[in-house]
Amino acid sequence: VQLQASGGGLVQAGDSLRLSCEASGRTFRTYAMGWFRQAPGKEREFVAAISWSDTTYYADSVKGRFTISRANAKNTVYLQMNSLKPEDTAVYYCAANGAAARLAQPESYDYWGQGTQVTVSS
Repeated sequence: VQLQASGGGLVQAGDSLRLSCEASGRTFRTYAMGWFRQAPGKEREFVAAISWSDTTYYADSVKGRFTISRANAKNTVYLQMNSLKPEDTAVYYCAANGAAARLAQPESYDYWGQGTQVTVSS
């Protein structure tokens, strides 16, 4: 599975962005998908995940502001980010988890995209 993330950019606090992650391969629908982020000098942290059955999970820091969704017909997972804050600034990565377990742990993911930069100015 190859993953291609896009949609990052420079926005102001309070703005919205939608990230996309397109996957190659016919088995996309069998993977749980996650979004992680990494700010300079910090460890990669969990943002959101969605199971193959569309159950969603969120980090407390983004709950109520971010929404993860998937379109299996397009082999794509999305991250809608609203009410962005400067502390959301990071490189955002999408990832695929074949075991659909421990979705908040980056080491549980099998495949990773290249990352897309999100910068939120105050």
